[in-house]
Amino acid sequence: MSKSFYHYFLKYRDQKNKDDLSQFANDMYDDHSFPKYTGDYNELSNYLELNGHYLNSMTVFDKAWEMYKNEK
Repeated sequence: MSKSFYHYFLKYRDQKNKDDLSQFANDMYDDHSFPKYTGDYNELSNYLELNGHYLNSMTVFDKAWEMYKNEK
């Protein structure tokens, strides 16, 4: 079984580095409602569109998603 997007992307958490991807990983970790056990793009995208107020742009998620898919 492959890792969910959430569990994959936690490795980018970094309190010192404040680039967009690290910030997204930090904010995603702090979002207790984030769908932690899915690898479905549509479910994650819909969630972030409605609840991802911490995400400056969906392009950050799209880049993170590409990284996730390329590593699988």
